[in-house]
Amino acid sequence: QVQLVESGGGSVQAGGSLRLSCVVSGDPASSYHLGWFRQASGKEREGVAAIGRIGTTSYADSVKERFTISKDNGKNTLYLQMNRLKPEDSAMYYCAARFAGWGYLNSPLARNEYGYWGQGTQVTVSS
Repeated sequence: QVQLVESGGGSVQAGGSLRLSCVVSGDPASSYHLGWFRQASGKEREGVAAIGRIGTTSYADSVKERFTISKDNGKNTLYLQMNRLKPEDSAMYYCAARFAGWGYLNSPLARNEYGYWGQGTQVTVSS
């Protein structure tokens, strides 16, 4: 069974940058569609960015042009480069995976499409 471990969160001032990493173990990352989600205090978990098994990317409107999702299949690692951070980006960020063999991925940013989750890494952006 695949396991996901996030890192790279922290505290940063508005306008700063962070890069999150998610190490995939137990199964090759290349066998999965991968995504980043976030959950702010008192809010629902929302999709931020996703990358399909063959590299197709999707982004939430709120992070387009600021965040970049990428992966290194050789290192079994998923990344999220976050630039020009805003206070409203503050949240717990989660890595998620969906086995590609489960069928077509209809909504890459939908939480219920993914079956595996990491424990999260906290991002705090101060104004």
